[in-house]
Amino acid sequence: MDIKHLQYFIEISKFNSFSKAADSLFITQPTISKMIKNLETELGVSLFDRSRKQLVLTDAGKIILEQALFIDKAFKNLEIKIGDLRGLKTGQIRIGLPPIFNAHQFLQIVGLFHEKYPEITFLIEESGSKKIEEDIENNLLDVGVIVLPTQNQIFNHFAFMEEDLKLILHPSHRLAEKDVVQLADLEEESFILFNKDFVLNDRIIQACLKTGFKPHIISESAHLFFIEEMVANKLGVSLLPESICNRLGNNVRSIRVENPSINWSLAIIWGKNQYISYAAKEWLDFTIEQLKNITKRL
Repeated sequence: MDIKHLQYFIEISKFNSFSKAADSLFITQPTISKMIKNLETELGVSLFDRSRKQLVLTDAGKIILEQALFIDKAFKNLEIKIGDLRGLKTGQIRIGLPPIFNAHQFLQIVGLFHEKYPEITFLIEESGSKKIEEDIENNLLDVGVIVLPTQNQIFNHFAFMEEDLKLILHPSHRLAEKDVVQLADLEEESFILFNKDFVLNDRIIQACLKTGFKPHIISESAHLFFIEEMVANKLGVSLLPESICNRLGNNVRSIRVENPSINWSLAIIWGKNQYISYAAKEWLDFTIEQLKNITKRL
């Protein structure tokens, strides 16, 4: 049985005639008669009393008509909903963003997309890169912004930003008046870092180890505010992306780090072998094009 069997049955019931229903559906009467006969055979009941001059529904036919009308309505609603998805009139995009990402420009792009497709909604989750990758792989997120490198066998990516990390410290710190510090100068410092869900944590620790010392970490957090406040209260120092440092208050100072400098690259990622909704595909195309245009202007 398929939906056409039921739709033909509904049409015959509406006209009480095989021939009129066939004309309405632009098919031949033998074709529609065969379809109904197949339906009756499949259901094991007669749908019409054919012994009278006028075609009349049997008791079974009346019950099946009631259900057929319900199924046909549901099917048409389904077609409308699918059409809305394809026309991007509805849908939800699930985006993972790292809290250490200066999302101002990025969210401006989200706003432009919303103006174009006002019925599409957004679910935005803040997490570290590792958690974002895990959630995309488990289909809990559609796309995300992460720190490269990523797992290229699992994710597609589009890189859109690269910048250095800067040292942040209290304005009264012994290094606060310097324009630049060597990473080795921080060997005796207490570090306040993002937690192990953040690739930035690994990047900083590895850079310190290559420089010849293991960083003394006194605290890890998932929240930028707490890290800034701990540094402002002289509990230690931290390393944060330059774009983030530019937004911090006067309670801390940021200084360039070299020998080595530590940088990060940000990228949008999405699953290679996973289903991506119409809305998420359109958002990806739109966002990547916007980011390319921004890069050209720089």
